[in-house]
Amino acid sequence: MPKAFMTRGLSIAALAAAVVLASCSTKTETASVAPPAPPPPPPVTLNQSVAEAAAVYVAFLRQAQTIQPGGFPDAESIQAEIRKGASYEPLELSRGLIAYGSVIALQSPEFVAGVRQFAVDPTQRQQMVARIVADPAYAATLPGADAAAGLIASTINKDAVAMRAIADAVEQDAYTVQGRTDPRRRWAITPIPHREVRLESAKTLSAVDMLPSPEESARLFAAANTGTGLQVEPSRKAPPYTPAMVRSLAIAALAALGAAGDEAKANTDALVSEPNSEFCLNMSKLMLFQCLAASRPSYEDMFCLGRHVARDLSSCATQAVFAPIITVGDPTETGTPVATPVAASAAAVRTPAPAGG
Repeated sequence: MPKAFMTRGLSIAALAAAVVLASCSTKTETASVAPPAPPPPPPVTLNQSVAEAAAVYVAFLRQAQTIQPGGFPDAESIQAEIRKGASYEPLELSRGLIAYGSVIALQSPEFVAGVRQFAVDPTQRQQMVARIVADPAYAATLPGADAAAGLIASTINKDAVAMRAIADAVEQDAYTVQGRTDPRRRWAITPIPHREVRLESAKTLSAVDMLPSPEESARLFAAANTGTGLQVEPSRKAPPYTPAMVRSLAIAALAALGAAGDEAKANTDALVSEPNSEFCLNMSKLMLFQCLAASRPSYEDMFCLGRHVARDLSSCATQAVFAPIITVGDPTETGTPVATPVAASAAAVRTPAPAGG
């Protein structure tokens, strides 16, 4: 056999072998390369704006809870407490309550974990975010929502109970101070001088922007983004949920999905606005102004303070987190409806004049 032919044959055989080996190698490499893992879900993220709104609410409630529970030594001490209690803008306080509720909800490991299971798959996460933004009530159906709602309700209600106790004490003292044996009676039944000045002062204080404390904002921001830092008592609350509660849960759910950071500020700003809560606080302010306009002696101002500052703050907070329970019974057993403080007329809020005064 010619040498050239043998060389050519060997070359062809070598080339064929190389092709086969390359083919096998490619198949092996293709089979061994796994698809890239999905990116990790974004961390829990709540923006600074929500924390600042919550800080406004927390700081004001802390201040309101220092209102003297009766036992006022003079007329000026009553005016000082009215100024303290009137120093809030209703819309800002309402937004702060809802924002605070979202921070509280993020203290629930069960709720955060229940929501974050939907953040693993990027597509599913985006679908969840879009659904919550379109319908905030959807957040209330997510796993652990009852645990988060329980934390919100128990924490907000604790403050409401404290304000209600102050209201009870102040309103009772408005009657006590009229007693003939009470040494404060003389100044308590004396007409208040410059009544219009104190009314205008209350109106002015009600319109001042409420600035968040940097320290309180930082504390709440850290608590929201770490899930720790607030002293809350574990509790559960089943539906139905109020609109304010729903919005707190929606903000918290978006944060758990990593979708409530600075880039989502427009969404969270919209969610902290809730008309029912705002209406309650606005009506409370209106009734306070009407009460002060109708009041003459200091003991009536005491009643205005107890009813339309302390009690209304308690009532509005309670209504924000507890849905009314409707029961159906025998109409013959239905009691006489009782007007709520914020719906009472200005004339009805005046206490009786002192006997023999």
